[in-house]
Amino acid sequence: MDMNQYLSMFIDESNDHLQSLNENMLQLEGNPEDLGIVQVIFRSAHTLKGMAATMGFEDLASLTHKMENVLDMVRNEKLKMQDFIFDTLFKSLDALETMVQDITNGGEGKADVSAIVTSLQAIESGEWTGGDAPAAAVAQTTVPETLAAVQLDEFQYSVLDQSIAEGHRVFYIEVLVSEHSQLKGVRAYMVFDLLERSGEVVKAFPSVQDIEQEKFERNFSLYYITTKEAQELEQGILSISEIESAKVIQLDQETLEQMTNQAAVAAEAEVVAVNDAIAASQVKEAPPKAEAKPTETKAAAPKQAAAPSRTIRVDIERLDVLMNLFSELLIDRSRLEQLASETGNNDLSDTVAHLSRVSTDLQNIVLKLRMVPVDTVFNRFPRMIRDLAKTLDKKIDLVITGAETELDRTVIDEIGDPLVHLLRNAVDHGVESIAERVAAGKLEMGTVNLRAFHSGNHVFIEIEDDGKGIYREKLLKTAISRGVVTEEQGAKMSDDEVNQLLFAPGFSTADVISDISGRGVGLDVVKSKITSLGGNVTIHSTPGKGTNFSVQLPLTLSIIAAMLVRVGSEKYAIPLSSIVETAIVQREQVRNIHGNKMITFRESLIPYLSLNEVFSVPDFNDAEEKETEIVVIRKGDRLAAVSVEEFIGQSEIVLKSMGTYLPAIEGISGATILGDGQVALIVDPNAFIK
Repeated sequence: MDMNQYLSMFIDESNDHLQSLNENMLQLEGNPEDLGIVQVIFRSAHTLKGMAATMGFEDLASLTHKMENVLDMVRNEKLKMQDFIFDTLFKSLDALETMVQDITNGGEGKADVSAIVTSLQAIESGEWTGGDAPAAAVAQTTVPETLAAVQLDEFQYSVLDQSIAEGHRVFYIEVLVSEHSQLKGVRAYMVFDLLERSGEVVKAFPSVQDIEQEKFERNFSLYYITTKEAQELEQGILSISEIESAKVIQLDQETLEQMTNQAAVAAEAEVVAVNDAIAASQVKEAPPKAEAKPTETKAAAPKQAAAPSRTIRVDIERLDVLMNLFSELLIDRSRLEQLASETGNNDLSDTVAHLSRVSTDLQNIVLKLRMVPVDTVFNRFPRMIRDLAKTLDKKIDLVITGAETELDRTVIDEIGDPLVHLLRNAVDHGVESIAERVAAGKLEMGTVNLRAFHSGNHVFIEIEDDGKGIYREKLLKTAISRGVVTEEQGAKMSDDEVNQLLFAPGFSTADVISDISGRGVGLDVVKSKITSLGGNVTIHSTPGKGTNFSVQLPLTLSIIAAMLVRVGSEKYAIPLSSIVETAIVQREQVRNIHGNKMITFRESLIPYLSLNEVFSVPDFNDAEEKETEIVVIRKGDRLAAVSVEEFIGQSEIVLKSMGTYLPAIEGISGATILGDGQVALIVDPNAFIK
């Protein structure tokens, strides 16, 4: 069978499982006693192994199988999670990601994982790397010859104890399936089905899910509440085909307590034995771990049946084609609206109005199809922060909010690297070392907040740390010493302007440039990338308290609302998201201050720019006008006024790239086709405000 047709699906689903494994491993590291998380991790690893084996990627399947063996011991409480185990499993995930990437690039998923496999085998057998404890040291204490009493949690014990007090019968039942049974999972299911008709199973060992999947030897046990007699239950169980034996023991409150204590002591001894074996054989300590916040263990809520999936995977190129086709439809709609207005035909006008409403709904759907939650970018960061914290010997708590906020796929694909730069800077040079935080009266664990939220036609992504903040004097001193600004310029700069110096190419305030980051290294790349997306980034910092980087991005780069204006014979489109307001000013209101044209707006002076001078429009000169229309534009907190000859009106326009035919023109971000077939250039307001 040709597997190539399934390769794309395999890669997509493998990446999904690897992301899930990383996220759940981080969650487990914060709460290593939660076996529910271990079950989720085990299922993901098991599914990934099956997929890889089916596709013929044996190396990937083999490594996942080794991970699965270790996780199986943990979930069956034969092994307790330790730093060394976490580090080995994380290295395994990194290797799996490398293999999947190799497959994506046309390879066979090969990688040298011999060291990782050796570590996993050592964990599984009890012979840790560098240790001399024999495998039997663990095996003898973790694999009992016969079933012991199943350990109950507080809630389960309370339910059984109360049932006995109320006069119900509580039984401890051990069932042995015939060794010749070919369908032991089915036989076990028949036992549970029989019991659940007349009572309630409170606890089973192994779990019901494992039993149904035949993940047990021949025997299983359970606690059961009913009104029936022991003999009747035993006969009913033995009447099921291929059940070799059934032991039904009725419990009173005293025997229940004894069995529970016995199980607890056995479990504790088991864990102690395993830990002793690990401690005795482990030579190297794992690197210091970023201490996670204590998480309260809660009883798992009953799981509801999962709803069937109602989503499909669609190639992004198909959505691009759909967007381009709709863009053409939008241009034709504008043309029809103009024709209907010119002819004055009522029937045509009504039809065009209906077409406009339908196309508007279609436009909303097309845009929503391209919208992707930012968690597709955010979900890679917890693992990155975890590794950075371990490397730097810091304690970092990454708090993510607003991950469900949606952005256009085009923006999502481009924003990942800038956010990586900002986060690495926050961890490396924003948050202080543990000693510095303690000396400053702060908690040992630093906090980095990563949040996203909508505001108007924009999405804001903020990265905020509670670290040392930015000190104006140090920043200016470094900038002056490196020739970025002069002392005179620095003295006149506001705090915000000083903070913006961080985005100067190659600028850094780090005393020692590490391989992780220096405050400012790469930030010039961050700003240029965000600016190219039609966004901007601002910095707010309080010395000693922390720093906030705020990234403003457009919701979509495909269709935007714009104000159409005319200058002479040329038409321009200015994005509405950048417009504060429009106005008419008299010529005498334009003042010349130190060689710069300024006007008074809302009791403050703002720069005045003539669009015909900027783009050298030959058939219009606003200097000859007694009054002129202006558009007040905004970039962050800064304003400027742009003069035009005439306002045409608001319109939704399709953003078209200038392509490679024309060189990059400052102040122009693209072009659009109007209803009459004319081309209008789209103004980039960010270029006018420095």
